Amino acid sequence: MQPVNLFDLASQQARWLAVRHTAVSSNIANANTPGYGTLEVQPFEAVLKQTDVSMRATHPRHISFGGGPEAASVRQVNEDKPAMPSGNSVVLENELMKSGEVRRTFELNTAIVKSFHRMLLMTTRG
Repeated sequence: MQPVNLFDLASQQARWLAVRHTAVSSNIANANTPGYGTLEVQPFEAVLKQTDVSMRATHPRHISFGGGPEAASVRQVNEDKPAMPSGNSVVLENELMKSGEVRRTFELNTAIVKSFHRMLLMTTRG
């Protein structure tokens, strides 16, 4: 197991969040487009699996996490939900919730990087 570079991991998540934000905003922009299918991005856990970074329990009573679905980077979702009268599958409420989740995750990512950067600066100043 190699050491994890936090800044590389944070920048990788930021790039993933930018792609997810683009997919969600595209879904919202095309909510009234006839025949438009919802776009979705693979979970970040799948991206982490490709880089050999994973969460593991260090104690038997820790919560275990299952693996995320393996999928393409951005894919069109064919859900079993009934389509809108226009024939598209975008549900605005879901997309707005995803948009809020992306924003909160961006803020968390930025706060973590800022904290670690501050800690590095304090150690180098002596």
